[in-house]
Amino acid sequence: MRILLWHVHGSWTTAFVQGAHDYLLPVLPHRGPNGRGRARTWEWPNRAVERTPEQLRQEDVDVVVLQRPEDELLAERWLGRRVPAVWLEHNAPQGRINDLRHPAADRRDLTVVHVTHANALFWDCGRTRTRIIEHGIVDPGHRYTGELERAAVVVNEPVRRARVTGTDLLVPLSAAAPLDVFGMGVGGVADERVATHENLPQDRMHDELARRRVYVHPIRWTSLGLSLLEAMHLGMPVVALATTEVPEAVPPDAGVVSNRLDVLTGAIRRLMADPEEAATRGKAAREHALERYGLDRFLSDWDDLLAEVAS
Repeated sequence: MRILLWHVHGSWTTAFVQGAHDYLLPVLPHRGPNGRGRARTWEWPNRAVERTPEQLRQEDVDVVVLQRPEDELLAERWLGRRVPAVWLEHNAPQGRINDLRHPAADRRDLTVVHVTHANALFWDCGRTRTRIIEHGIVDPGHRYTGELERAAVVVNEPVRRARVTGTDLLVPLSAAAPLDVFGMGVGGVADERVATHENLPQDRMHDELARRRVYVHPIRWTSLGLSLLEAMHLGMPVVALATTEVPEAVPPDAGVVSNRLDVLTGAIRRLMADPEEAATRGKAAREHALERYGLDRFLSDWDDLLAEVAS
């Protein structure tokens, strides 16, 4: 099967292109949002190929994976015809609960695919068919050592996203242990007990995360951070806010999930003081992540849906 999709969410796409299909990624000279082409910071297989709009006109595409409102218009213009499509919704909706109407609501010609049950609960898709296909992760392997008595956080653009990503919680949480914040645009959150590490290649970031004693997930409102699932695959114990999909993703033996800062800081202190407990919880986190967010299940779920849509 030949699948057209845009490079919108690098971590998700890294898992998706591990399948048995041909993946066509639009590329434009400036490599902006509508034509980033292949990833430059993730390793993708050779079946993920770049195509210019002119080249796409010659391709026999079976399915289009839409991820933004503009994707549908671009696909029709570049392919010169309508092709069966699914709408992949990465994000939790923003706004007032009664106004969370999905852009693809009431479309009989589409299936909206949610990546979490929380997303499916909050988005109003009207009469459009919906499907939930939970995340899959390319297993980075068990790397956890926990040798550093520090906590790790991964977040992108924490200054701009502010309360959404729990940026205001970093300093209070750092009272329990020094924090190392990894990601893009993290320089603005540095503090006496909050260090930042910007734009590390993924493999090196995984190595660095695994050296920290605990993974902290302070994000208030996102779909489900793939960095959290990657940390669990690494074998890290988790301390996280009990928001959106996190209570489903992190079982009790893998860490501590709560909306009380005193409970979260207490858990961080305890894991810092007890490396054996931290390692045990990290092992449980990895076992759960492999079972629920394994790559084989993810690709199988997508294969079933793509075959259904293309038929």
